[in-house]
Amino acid sequence: MDLKIKGKNALVCASSKGLGKACAMSLAREGVNVVMNGRTQETLDGAVQEVKSQASGTVSSVCCDITTESGRQQALAATDYYDIVVNNAAGPPPGDFHDWDRDAWIDALDANMLTPIEIIRTTVDGMIERGFGRIVNITSGAVKAPISFLGLSNGARAGLTGFVAGVARQVAAHGVTINNLLPGRFDTDRLRGGIQFNADKSEGDFHKMFEAGKNVIPARRYGDPAEFGEACAYLCSAQAAYVTGQNFLIDGGAYPGTL
Repeated sequence: MDLKIKGKNALVCASSKGLGKACAMSLAREGVNVVMNGRTQETLDGAVQEVKSQASGTVSSVCCDITTESGRQQALAATDYYDIVVNNAAGPPPGDFHDWDRDAWIDALDANMLTPIEIIRTTVDGMIERGFGRIVNITSGAVKAPISFLGLSNGARAGLTGFVAGVARQVAAHGVTINNLLPGRFDTDRLRGGIQFNADKSEGDFHKMFEAGKNVIPARRYGDPAEFGEACAYLCSAQAAYVTGQNFLIDGGAYPGTL
C-alpha cells in the first residue's frame, strides 16, 4: 500500500537503535526524507548506513542529545521544516521509588515528557500552515499497565499522554494528527537491560528470565522492532488522517483489559 508520504520530511528522535531506528527505516522505505538522531556518533553512523541501504528518500543525521535545548535546536535546524515528527528518547533507569529524589524525577520529566512537548510546540504551527502534519510519540505500554520498577517512566509518559489528549483535538481540523505508540515487550537493548536489572536484583539467571518472559505474552514471543516501525509509518500516512489523539498499544496481547 502506498502511504502517500513520499517526499515528506521527517525527524525521528533517538533513532540510532531500537524502536526509533525501526521507525526511521519504515519511513525511509516509503520515500520520506529522514533526519535521524542519536547521542553516540559511531552508533548513529552505523544506523544511518543501514537505513540508507533501504531508503528511497534522503537520510541524514544529527548527533546530539535531543533532551537538551541545544540538541533540539540542532535537530530542528537540520532541514527547513518537518512534516513528520517521531518523538522518542531513552527511558529513565529502573529502580525502587524510595531511591528517586527530585533530580531523578526532573530528569525523567525532561526526557520523556517535556522534550516531546517542546518539539511539538516548535513544529506544529508550521504543519498547520502547510495543512499536513503527523506527530507520533513513542511512549510505553506502561501507560496502560504500569511497571513497578519503571516508576519514573510510568509517571513521565503518563503526563505526556494527558497533554497529547488535549492538544491533538486542538489541531485536528488543520490536517495535523498526534498519536502515541505504546510498545510492550520488544527485543531491544531497553528490554534486555530491564531483565538484567531484575536478574541482578534477584540473583537470577538472565537467559532463563529472558526466555521465561515470553511465556507471559499471549503471542509467546517478544516483538520485532520492524513491526513497530511499520505501525509508526501507518500513523504517519495519508490513510491515517482520521486517526488522532489515540494510544496504540502493541504488546502481543499482554494487556488483559478491554479498553
